[in-house]
Amino acid sequence: MKNYRFLIQYDGTRYDGWQKQRNTGRTIQGRLEAVLAKLCGCPEGEIEVQGSGRTDAGVHARGQVANARMDTPLSCAGIRDYLNQYLPADISVVSVTEADGRFHSRLNARAKTYRYRIYTGDTKPVFDRNYIWVPAKKTPLYVPDMERAARFLEGEHDFKSFCANRQMKKSTVRRIYSLRMEQTGEEICMIATGNGFLYNMVRILAGTLYEVGAGERKPEEMEQILKARDRQAAGMLAPAKGLTLEKVYYEEPSVVSTV
Repeated sequence: MKNYRFLIQYDGTRYDGWQKQRNTGRTIQGRLEAVLAKLCGCPEGEIEVQGSGRTDAGVHARGQVANARMDTPLSCAGIRDYLNQYLPADISVVSVTEADGRFHSRLNARAKTYRYRIYTGDTKPVFDRNYIWVPAKKTPLYVPDMERAARFLEGEHDFKSFCANRQMKKSTVRRIYSLRMEQTGEEICMIATGNGFLYNMVRILAGTLYEVGAGERKPEEMEQILKARDRQAAGMLAPAKGLTLEKVYYEEPSVVSTV
């Protein structure tokens, strides 16, 4: 039985997240496993697809990595083409390659890059409406303050204040290699690369930096937020639709490249 590695893109708008769930069939993992079972001629549920991370409902991916063990006479290109033929139009398999038998997309991952998009224009972004957060309150954002705040969050810290799981018992220490802001026209992007992210952490980071840009918080408050280790100390949870998983790294990045 061979171990296959998949590079996957998806529009998460109409899905209940990556992870397969008993109460819904609208998950990315569930759709992939169903098509792979059909490809291999085995009962549904027999092939398990492991993802590098469990993106939440409404979150998108350009560079999700997954792996699955299975037997098939098809080539890697044949597997890719079969999947793209039978998967919904909002899920695409970019590539399929044979992986080492010990490769595990989640356990072997060393870092990930996420992009969060915020729209600051006055008119509705019709064609990007499912992929960008349009704040209800039209407040100008001061990007230099957002960048200053981001500097306090880079490095290794206890990010418990930025975790939505209040019952988290495992370590909440993570390392952010790079947290930067980009402004292009009427759009501001937060791009975060780290060795791991807690539940809803990227969206809470985005919401907190938004509040800094809106003048509701000072950049220096990030130090106190980290020390508090309390979710109530951090900012709002930004909507899921503005978030995209851009890239998964399998070597610890010493110098983070731009995406």
